[in-house]
Amino acid sequence: MNKLASVAFAVVLSVGSLARADQPGPDWMPAQQVIERVLKSGYTQVSKLEADDGRWEGEGIKNSQKMDFHADPKTGEITSEKLDD
Repeated sequence: MNKLASVAFAVVLSVGSLARADQPGPDWMPAQQVIERVLKSGYTQVSKLEADDGRWEGEGIKNSQKMDFHADPKTGEITSEKLDD
């Protein structure tokens, strides 16, 4: 049973590290500044923002609708947005 617990713990650690794999680059705009830019572009709320696949990805509210968006990592400009599924 102890060996099983050790294997389970190792799997949990592996999955956790994969979930945190993407980190903002050293030349990226800080998250707080990205949020400020997104809010200035018409969003009334940003509920999630994370580094993923070389860009900022987030969720928020725009025109009373829940949206998913991507933002340029260096400028914070929204590069794509769509209704949240």
